[in-house]
Amino acid sequence: MVCGIADVGSNTIRLSIYKCENGEGRLLLNRKVTAGLAGYVQQGALTQDGIHVACQTLFRFRTLLDNLEISDFHVFATASLRNISNTEEAVRAITADTGLRVDVLSGREEAALSFRGAIRDAERDDGLLVDLGGGSTELVSYTARNIQTACSLPAGSLSLFNRCVSGLHPTKGERKAIRDTVENLLERYVPQRTNTKYICGVGGTIRAACKVANLFFDRPAEQRTLETEALRTLLRRFRDVDRPALELLLKAAPDRIHTLLPGMLALDVVARAYGAERITVSSCGVREGYLYSRVLEQGRES
Repeated sequence: MVCGIADVGSNTIRLSIYKCENGEGRLLLNRKVTAGLAGYVQQGALTQDGIHVACQTLFRFRTLLDNLEISDFHVFATASLRNISNTEEAVRAITADTGLRVDVLSGREEAALSFRGAIRDAERDDGLLVDLGGGSTELVSYTARNIQTACSLPAGSLSLFNRCVSGLHPTKGERKAIRDTVENLLERYVPQRTNTKYICGVGGTIRAACKVANLFFDRPAEQRTLETEALRTLLRRFRDVDRPALELLLKAAPDRIHTLLPGMLALDVVARAYGAERITVSSCGVREGYLYSRVLEQGRES
């Protein structure tokens, strides 16, 4: 069986195509569109322009799958449609325009699915999963590869940029505002935390931060770990984004030039709150979790 899974996020809309055999999925193809849906939210609602962007992107994905003669296509949305006031209107419009049903995940569902996907290649049995997306951040504390606590903070790299940053990169005061926002959300959603030295990192922001570190510290391009002290060294380097710093960001993550620093600041706040020392970037995440939990397992049950 070959199937496609589309993830409608606040910053990007991604399509992954998998070949599934014997209960396992092998990634065949990835496509990403930086749609920036969070930028189309006004007074809490996704605008018609934003809905149109989502419809256009999903329609192009569906056309690709049709051309490849792949009929098994699943679409889910995270904070992009969860954290707006007109969720039902947006979902109805997407279905009417594309013929696709959209599964809007709750924050807890997203956290659990991110964990299900990422834990498959996590290097430690105990730790904290951090899925830092465009509009939300999922935190899953786990022991012996079992979930202990899970929550979703309603803030991500793009929403923090939109909320706190007036220019392209945050000023000193805006950096403090980003940190304060994340700290307040942690106190609200996770008032009691268990310290852990290890973070399993999921999402484009964390992947991009590792790419920046690889370039900055002249490390191998395939390096997937980032010490939290190295993260703080990078943040000190980017207090002022001069020409060399800008060139570094453009080399590592040109599509995240405005959201990477807010995301890295949020990641640092979370790492400090949990006493983490090391971050390992997972190659899997919520799409793989959705594949195994919602497609393969439910398919066997039906």
